[in-house]
Amino acid sequence: MTHQPERLPLRHAIVLGAVQGPAELLPVSSSGHLVLVPALLGWTYGDLDPELRKSFEVALHAGGALALLIGLRREVAEYVRSFGPRNVMTLGLSFAPAAAAATLFEHWIERRLSRPAPVAIALLAGSAAMAVADRRPERRNRDGATAGDALAIGFAQAFALMPGVSRNGATLTAARWRGFRRADSNVISRQIALPVIIGAAALKGARLAKRGVPPDVGRGMAAGSVAAFVSTLASLRLIAMLERSRSLLPYAAYRTALAAVALAALRRRARSASAPPKRTSAPAPPQMTVAAG
Repeated sequence: MTHQPERLPLRHAIVLGAVQGPAELLPVSSSGHLVLVPALLGWTYGDLDPELRKSFEVALHAGGALALLIGLRREVAEYVRSFGPRNVMTLGLSFAPAAAAATLFEHWIERRLSRPAPVAIALLAGSAAMAVADRRPERRNRDGATAGDALAIGFAQAFALMPGVSRNGATLTAARWRGFRRADSNVISRQIALPVIIGAAALKGARLAKRGVPPDVGRGMAAGSVAAFVSTLASLRLIAMLERSRSLLPYAAYRTALAAVALAALRRRARSASAPPKRTSAPAPPQMTVAAG
């Protein structure tokens, strides 16, 4: 039976928290990075008990969500002031497919798909979808969003439960596929994703509080949450960069490169594990010479 480490080294928690901020704001999959970064660095994070990993990731999302609420407070306040029946419809339709998928498949996804190989494949699939959708004509603005648009984005969020797909990337891809302009796609993605991130973090945080936090993981969780909060605040300018970007192709290229590096590393390790052990040759016996008489 494989021994599962019970502790999360403090430095590992801080590094993963620092990665969380920019990876959450860009369409590159923060959950995918939480799987691939430790695997590529040879850390034992992937061997932690799944419940401990989930608790730590809840802490990272909570730190990032708090930073988004503070950093985007003006946008959030404006959204709340203008909130009306149409917003309720949009949020409901965009949230329902993801909520249903999480209820039915969350534990299966965590057991089967939170490993480096499936994550790398999800990164590649998401990159291809993003590149194709971004070629669609920019003909619509967010004021013309319909119930069909909200439902399409909802199904995209459901697919984003798979690590490596990226919630931001999936919602951007869906919005671009529906013909929204790039800048409007970013606003739609953010306004729909932020309530989901906050709601998911609150729900999982309540479950975590009820279950309790193991003492040997508490320090790592706190450090990771603070690092995620700081890195998200420090990375907020990336939102403006994403909105100014004329294409999603650079993000698709980055995802493809990361997936290629991860798959190559996995192949090397598989070859090393399957290679027969080297046999050390025994020293040759001493040669006996017979002197001529």
